[in-house]
Amino acid sequence: MENEDRHEQALKPKYECLLFDLDDTLYPISSGLSAQITKNIQEYMLQKLGIEENKVPQLCLALYKDYGTTLAGLKAIGYNFEYDDFHSYVHGRLPYPLLKPDPVLRGLLLSLPIRKVIFTNSDKAHTVRALSRLGLEDCFEGIVSFETLNPTHKKGFPVETDDKDGDPRLSSISSTEAFDINEYISHPNASLELPKTPVVCKPFEQAYDEVFKMANIDPQRTVRILIHFRGQWWCQIESALALFSSFFGIFLAISGYLIK
Repeated sequence: MENEDRHEQALKPKYECLLFDLDDTLYPISSGLSAQITKNIQEYMLQKLGIEENKVPQLCLALYKDYGTTLAGLKAIGYNFEYDDFHSYVHGRLPYPLLKPDPVLRGLLLSLPIRKVIFTNSDKAHTVRALSRLGLEDCFEGIVSFETLNPTHKKGFPVETDDKDGDPRLSSISSTEAFDINEYISHPNASLELPKTPVVCKPFEQAYDEVFKMANIDPQRTVRILIHFRGQWWCQIESALALFSSFFGIFLAISGYLIK
């Protein structure tokens, strides 16, 4: 019996799920869509939030680096806005015709006998539009988007929690106490703690943990495919060699996709 179990384990694929990002992953940076997203985010900061024009680019980048997304950072430092309004402004105005159908990628994805799930910090409407333009709308088992991890009321504001013990997703700063992150960057102070954000998003493990639970994904048997850059996919796995030793790793390799 024990030998049979060992034999079954040996035949079982090492990985059972591919967890894909969307932006700059399922389409290349060269498409220009990501540049348009950044442009729209900065315009939102200027036009909707009234942030000084000369501070917008630096603040946008700093928040992205510290919080995973500029949206998460803006919420953390005290700006009050609706998630739906932000996404509508940033993604609703995108030139989606920049994205072209990718029959090679479609064929590759459909040929892999393994679970494929999208996990993106973007909203679902943007994800669906992008997948449709790429011709990949039926290539994935499911989509975990911004709304999945950050539910809102019908009016678009985040759902409050009654946790009195300090939920790490909650920010203690009010909308009238905007944190001056530019001052922090100009005069770094190791003792100064950045305010927390109410937004759950990548690249933080809390977000991944929630996705693994809700999608019934085994993190030890999952490959995270993160960024498409010059024809390469960068993956976060313990051993890249282990991936190449698996059947789909070999398939990806001979199909021209380099896994790192």
